[in-house]
Amino acid sequence: MKKLLQVIYIIYQYLIALPIFAAITLFTAIVTMIFMHWRNAEWLHRIQQFWSRSFFWLLFMDVKVDGIENIDLHTSYVFVCNHQSMADVFAVYGWLPVVFKWIMKKELRKIPFVGSACAAAGHIYIDRSHKKSAFNTMKDAEKILHDGVCVVIFPEGTRTPDGTVQRFKRGAFAIAKDLNLPIVPISLTGCYELMPKGVFYAKRQKVYMHIGKPFDYASVEEENQAEVIEQIRQEVIKGIKK
Repeated sequence: MKKLLQVIYIIYQYLIALPIFAAITLFTAIVTMIFMHWRNAEWLHRIQQFWSRSFFWLLFMDVKVDGIENIDLHTSYVFVCNHQSMADVFAVYGWLPVVFKWIMKKELRKIPFVGSACAAAGHIYIDRSHKKSAFNTMKDAEKILHDGVCVVIFPEGTRTPDGTVQRFKRGAFAIAKDLNLPIVPISLTGCYELMPKGVFYAKRQKVYMHIGKPFDYASVEEENQAEVIEQIRQEVIKGIKK
């Protein structure tokens, strides 16, 4: 019976949920491109949040969040988050209660409508194969990180292959250091089980997001940076629900 219900659930995803979500995606992309000059407006961000939340609503799931009290909603932060699956984007975009921009790999720019909409929304693309691109990314981030606008980065660089938190790369931390911004760890639980890498349908799964306390990384001396990065990684791991 359980297997039959899962098969029905998968059929529902492809025949009903996916077409509806595609329509919502198209609508959100068009609205974002039309109103790109208001890309940091909270009302536009709310529309984008509705798009993200609809991913879970159409799957009859919700995201539980705790730790919102750890951040000031009017302060700019660099959020670093573990990367479990494609569902991470929808969970963070839908439930992180601040206006923010993603720092994204340039390959995502090629996705029809979505890539253009993300550029119109002010999300930042980075070419990880060129050092000059990293410098340009820093300049782009500097232009938007003020008045409570934040950035979110997956410091692992790619989705985890096995559900564990991989080593953190330094890019996110360099931005926080250069722009004198605090780093906030985000811990996601359940997204790996919901849709692991290489799987293109969802399984019913509870999803949790924990927002940790800010780290004053900007004041960390260079010789201590690796130690503090690992400390932040451990905070992400600690926030994952068992």
